[in-house]
Amino acid sequence: MEEQQNDNQLNIELSEEIAEGIFSNLAIITHSNTEFVLDFIRVMPGLPKAKVKSRIILTPEHAKRLLFAMQDNIEKFEMANGKIKSQEEPAGFPMNFGGPTAQA
Repeated sequence: MEEQQNDNQLNIELSEEIAEGIFSNLAIITHSNTEFVLDFIRVMPGLPKAKVKSRIILTPEHAKRLLFAMQDNIEKFEMANGKIKSQEEPAGFPMNFGGPTAQA
């Protein structure tokens, strides 16, 4: 039996380094009329400085596709695992991670 090759198939390669991923607990999104920029940051408790760990630049069309894909995946996750609890954070990013405030 012959195997049929799908001409629209995309072969995606994932290196070991990229497969490890990067932890981020803050994302900042900015945009211009031609692109969306997503900066992923790791903020650590008690440190006043944080570095951008990854930057992704998308066209507006791809940003919208990402939005729809995230919505779809969150819906599927919540159907399988229950509603995700989220807290609304006021502007200013209070990053005390829910723990006590440090004292000297």
